[in-house]
Amino acid sequence: MSEPQRDGAFPKIYLLPNLMTAGNLLCGFYATLRILEGALLRDDGLASTGKFHEAIGFILAACVFDLLDGRFARMARSESAFGREFDSLADIVSFGIAPALMIYQIVLRNFEQGWLVAFLYLLCGAMRLARFNCIAAAGGGADKDFRGFPIPAAAGGISSGTLLILWLEEGARELGNWKYLLLALTVFLSFMMFSRFRYPSFKALNWRTQKSIPRFVIVLLLLIYTVKYYEWMPAIIFISYLLYGFLRPFLSRRMRRELEDDEEEDDPPAPPAAGVP
Repeated sequence: MSEPQRDGAFPKIYLLPNLMTAGNLLCGFYATLRILEGALLRDDGLASTGKFHEAIGFILAACVFDLLDGRFARMARSESAFGREFDSLADIVSFGIAPALMIYQIVLRNFEQGWLVAFLYLLCGAMRLARFNCIAAAGGGADKDFRGFPIPAAAGGISSGTLLILWLEEGARELGNWKYLLLALTVFLSFMMFSRFRYPSFKALNWRTQKSIPRFVIVLLLLIYTVKYYEWMPAIIFISYLLYGFLRPFLSRRMRRELEDDEEEDDPPAPPAAGVP
């Protein structure tokens, strides 16, 4: 008979944040299934675009779940090492394997060594997550900035960019020259994930954040337009976030705080969250 576990031997598992992480993992798994089904249909000469559209939708839904798990963890002060590790494992499926497989099946299979580009994206994403966990474990997780482009945003950029091009080339059997753009975007995002560029995490933005009525209206309109024009608005949002990392060092401190909703600049740092790495 084994000895009983000592107190503290089991990690704390907080229900609501980890349910959101499980939702993230479920979306990534379901997206992978849809990509494989689409590939089989295409090989049989049948229409497969619908399956790829579904896969993109599930990857973007995983981004929402990934955003919520960190929010709920911080709101309930339920951050934990288990949540951080679980989140990273879910992320490598939803934002690593699923986008890499999708971009390979839609674009990179047309290139002789296209699988290497898909693997490069997966490799950089995994290293990005490992670096985040190392920094957090060493006590550096209180930084309000992401070091390197976050992997959920990279997956969102690839997925929304693919959705945009599928919409532009609706009815066409091949993507034409658009495939070179997606190839370049995949390589660029791969290196950006492991770069030294810093991106705002928006951790200071929460349900109690106070904003003026005009800004509230702008955000509301942005959400409405994103839902209504889902074919191209998500791509604009993710690419804008990507470019912001290059423009950020040239902005004044005041403008950065306005754009990033950083209202807690002088507060003591919070403990590491289980949110987006």
